[in-house]
Amino acid sequence: MSEKIVSAFAEMQDLLSDFLTEASDLLDDVDIGLLELEQRPHDTGLLNQVFRGFHTVKGGAGFLDATPLVELCHRGENLLDLLRSHVLVITPEIMDLILAATGEVRRMFGEMERGTMPESAPQALLLALEAAARGETVDTSALRGIVSESIEPHMAPVMALDQNEPDWLGFYRAAFGEPPARAGQVDGAGGQVSVAAPGPASAAAGTPASVATAKQPAKPYRTDMLAPPAASAVAKDSTIRVDTARFDQILNLSGEIGLTKNRLSCLRDALVANRADDDITETLDVVFSQLDTLVSDLQSAVMMARMQPVGRVFQKYSRLARDLARQLEKDVELVITGGETEVDKTILDELNDPLVHLIRNAVDHGIETMVERRSVGKSPRGKLHLSARQTGDSIVIEVSDDGRGMDPEHIRRKAVEKGVISAEEASLLDHSQCLKLIFLPGFSTRAEVSDLSGRGVGMDVVKTNIEKLKGQIDLQSSPGMGSHIVVSLPLTLAILPVLMLKLVDQPYAIPLSAVREIIPLRQEEMHNIGNAQALTIRGEVLPVIDLAVLLGRARKTPPTLAVVLAYGERQLVLGVDGFIGQDEVMIKPLEGIHPKGVAGATLSGDGTLVLVLEMKQLLDGLF
Repeated sequence: MSEKIVSAFAEMQDLLSDFLTEASDLLDDVDIGLLELEQRPHDTGLLNQVFRGFHTVKGGAGFLDATPLVELCHRGENLLDLLRSHVLVITPEIMDLILAATGEVRRMFGEMERGTMPESAPQALLLALEAAARGETVDTSALRGIVSESIEPHMAPVMALDQNEPDWLGFYRAAFGEPPARAGQVDGAGGQVSVAAPGPASAAAGTPASVATAKQPAKPYRTDMLAPPAASAVAKDSTIRVDTARFDQILNLSGEIGLTKNRLSCLRDALVANRADDDITETLDVVFSQLDTLVSDLQSAVMMARMQPVGRVFQKYSRLARDLARQLEKDVELVITGGETEVDKTILDELNDPLVHLIRNAVDHGIETMVERRSVGKSPRGKLHLSARQTGDSIVIEVSDDGRGMDPEHIRRKAVEKGVISAEEASLLDHSQCLKLIFLPGFSTRAEVSDLSGRGVGMDVVKTNIEKLKGQIDLQSSPGMGSHIVVSLPLTLAILPVLMLKLVDQPYAIPLSAVREIIPLRQEEMHNIGNAQALTIRGEVLPVIDLAVLLGRARKTPPTLAVVLAYGERQLVLGVDGFIGQDEVMIKPLEGIHPKGVAGATLSGDGTLVLVLEMKQLLDGLF
């Protein structure tokens, strides 16, 4: 990529930003239109819509003097003009060409966003577009599988932290303005912490050598606990589209809160002047009640402003499924439902990578080839369903296919062969537990490694990323019938229901979703199993773990209270000193440090700092 900064872009940053926002939306519509055209090739209105999209992008690029983008769009526009004039007919090969062009356009958008003039499209693609416009037959097999970089996964396995306990000293230093440092990381000259920056993660390779230089796959790296967050290799969209009606609601609530504040100010003056009486006290109670309601409504309105329809992300997967199916010589139809379901933008952004992998996995592993499907009496076209729905305070996303499904016994054998689990452990697993072996690191049922799969890095990362979003993933599959994956996620991460508890006079918070019940903890009722303590609850033996031990806190007396927590498919008893109550809090990240087991911090009603614990991190490695 050229590193030359384009002066015209530097002088027109606002114009460039507006162009990229609008052009990206146009390109999404073009991709969707092209996929619909494959199903309705004689739809002239749809063809005109796609043509106008290319034409509009070309016009904006011309105003910005982005010549390489203009050149590519012009060739694509010529081909589309011949199609809508019925000089040429739509074929799968022509569709491959146009979709390859939109992939290159998106790549150019990324370079322009970084302030550089985009590199020209590969000569092979430009020549192929010209040849197709002349009516010549073009071999596009090398172009199959090109997918937009914006929907390719950039997932790296989450590496285990070296520290066995939270870095409370680092947290203290950060909280009071002193930068945390560790031995061996301090530059003797300036006293600054030296952190090696990881190499940029490349987009997943999908561009063949004949069309563009193949990008190297991203190398997983370990994020140091005390290192500042590395810049993302793929910049996330920081903008959000909000219905003006929602902003009007926020404005109205803000105005009402201002009026209530004025009433409180008058009541305060009366109290200061010693004019307090029963009427003022009663009025004060009423105003506080109104303020509480208004603040709650404002909070809800702001959260609603952050909600975005999942269809914004889902619509990109039709292109992904189509390209992969063409590459693998399969016929796959992706059916999307529930695209209007809304979820917080933060979750939506982080959800893209896991869903991309699930779609890829279904097309690659799940759906059979057309020959295989005919041989077992199935329709040659495989069906892949992607749906979303809201259930209470959660969003449920389902990915299902009618493919070959998974054989639990085959998975069991492969897990033993690869050394993922022992033969003894495998013999104790039921069918459901065998299926969940695919979420273990390093596991793959593929005998050979391909560009799409076989390395054993994928489903474990999907599960890890879903759990980072406080979600859960479940899998059901039947051999010959297909697979069904269900992902459950909270609607938002900004507000988290928590259980406030005490440990050695320090308040902590744990996510309420993991809490099953609160119980008294009597030492005489506990028994030892090996070197660990356990407690029998309703006939089930659960391990007992002291939170003080997890956090490295010293205590003089054993815990007398406990909370039963769900940890994956297990349950355990967590010993604590006391409970404060249930609350809904807004979590603030700890800037600059990442103590193991700490998701962030919040403030209690009396202004006390409360650490919100990430129980999965604290408990990983204990079982």
